[in-house]
Amino acid sequence: MAVYPDFAAFHAALPPQGPLAGLDLGEKTIGVAVSDLRRGVATPLETIRRKKFTLDAARLLEIVKARAVAGIVLGLPLNMDGTEGPRCQTTRAFARNLSGLSDLPIGFWDERLSTVAAERALLEADTSRRKRALVIDHVAAGYILQGFLDRLAVAGR
Repeated sequence: MAVYPDFAAFHAALPPQGPLAGLDLGEKTIGVAVSDLRRGVATPLETIRRKKFTLDAARLLEIVKARAVAGIVLGLPLNMDGTEGPRCQTTRAFARNLSGLSDLPIGFWDERLSTVAAERALLEADTSRRKRALVIDHVAAGYILQGFLDRLAVAGR
């Protein structure tokens, strides 16, 4: 697996077809979303409770294999001014470690405000506070992945 730092390089490394996985990497959880085969729609899938890297990666790779995923999009938690802070470094380190376990391409997508958008959508759907807490991370992963898919559509693939 190779990690691609920018959209163009990641886009070029992706096979022409196959679903993509989107990840919202948090300190305690990893939200997971998966696209359809044609990469038009992102669907929130599940939230993985983080334990340690090897266990987290094993679950992610189970999902990737079961869904025949062709690439992984990790949400990059940029600061509001566009700079990278410690959380970006953690995300990039996670990507590097994951790249040693699979040959899928890994790329990044600006995740600023994805959790805010997910929270707003869940509130508009009148989702209870308890239910929101259970689904917010994979709904945020869906927003991250959908943003990437929309950009792919503009790029012509």
